[in-house]
Amino acid sequence: MHRRDFVKNSSVAAGAIFIPYIVPSSVLGKNAPSNKINVGQIGCGRRAYNNMRGVMDDDRARIIAVNDVDSKRMEDAKKYVEGFYNSKTGSNQALNVSMYSDYREMLLNKDIDAVVISTPDHWHAQPAIEAALSGKDIYLEKPNSLTIAEGRLLSDIVHRQGVILQVGTQQRSMPQFRRAAELVRNGRIGKLHTVKIGLPGDPAGPAFPSMPVPKNLNFDMWLGCTPEVPYTENGVHPQDGFGRPGWLRIEKYGAGMITGWGQHHYDSAAWGMDTEFTGPITIEAIAEFPKSGLWDVHGDFMVKHEYENGITVFTSGGFQNGIQYIGTEGWIFVTRGAYRATASDPLPEGSQEALTASDPKILESKIQKDEIHLYKSDEQHRNWLDCVRSRQAPVSPVEIGHRSCSVCLLSHIAMKIPGILNWDPKAERFINNDLANSMLSRPQRYPYGTNYIKL
Repeated sequence: MHRRDFVKNSSVAAGAIFIPYIVPSSVLGKNAPSNKINVGQIGCGRRAYNNMRGVMDDDRARIIAVNDVDSKRMEDAKKYVEGFYNSKTGSNQALNVSMYSDYREMLLNKDIDAVVISTPDHWHAQPAIEAALSGKDIYLEKPNSLTIAEGRLLSDIVHRQGVILQVGTQQRSMPQFRRAAELVRNGRIGKLHTVKIGLPGDPAGPAFPSMPVPKNLNFDMWLGCTPEVPYTENGVHPQDGFGRPGWLRIEKYGAGMITGWGQHHYDSAAWGMDTEFTGPITIEAIAEFPKSGLWDVHGDFMVKHEYENGITVFTSGGFQNGIQYIGTEGWIFVTRGAYRATASDPLPEGSQEALTASDPKILESKIQKDEIHLYKSDEQHRNWLDCVRSRQAPVSPVEIGHRSCSVCLLSHIAMKIPGILNWDPKAERFINNDLANSMLSRPQRYPYGTNYIKL
């Protein structure tokens, strides 16, 4: 019997005895293969290695399969995973990791309980939806989706299927972000009225010549639902190494830093604003876009969001990277501390304090028993695996991820349309603006895309 079927069939009405799937360690040992959560890795680029390590460091799980449309990257990932387990066990045959050039074949493997999706942004929603339809639990790199329409579909399918989806907004597992949000939610800076979010843009770049497609890359599938274009390495990912890929700066595949780092900060800000399940009611933005060259995502920008609860949020690269909550009785600023966001990704810095306030006494305040205590997670992957076992909601569930991703995508739309846009967060539609509503989805190139999934 499949693990998830066993769990469901062993859970009876409230108050009844729950029969655990996991055999007691006294019988087989805590590391017995039957105890493991079998994980498949979809996408083997630079983010995948952080995610694979997060899974492999937990003895409750093991990666048994990898997938990528670039066979070279897939083979490297296989060697990495097998090498990790060989080193850990002292055996040179600890595990034979399967390779799949098409993730859909991986999803047919009933031995796989869960998948980690570390693909480019335009390949997030479709494999996540198909994994949910296959009954697999999911760890999904942010942003949730390329469009608000497919993000809504993803959330609905995940809830319908009852699978566990954790979004890779790992700031929720960094203690300073939870601490800042708890202090704000419990009134330590008075009434919150303004939030300032520091987030940079991306630089423009030159045009690059078309090149022959490498034999190890299925470029048609890499493009997926996006338009067919000539191949150039600077528009995809490096063939040698894991430097920052060029697709991050191309609108066909994402929206630039507004989604690249934006979902992290909008997710954390919503935690403190108590707006996790809603969105802004007005959006206004200005942005610079390259006039030539391959890379065409936004550069310098500023976005203003207004919320129904009276909070105004400003986002710009002109602010220090992080989140500043401003209330009637002071302010709190939170950031990653030892890291900074730049156009080239987080870089070690070590000079910023992770949590500061207008008065140090604010940070010394103790949250009392009868006050608001937010979800505590010590590590994003570990929390996901906890929830795969318990079937409880993770710290970064799909709907909250969809809402924070939506703020990013709304901001991107506002960068394209002058003036104030009015948004209905319940209906998830712009009010009296057909042009803006037409940007809630994108055309999809058959046979790829969420439009062509058999639901």
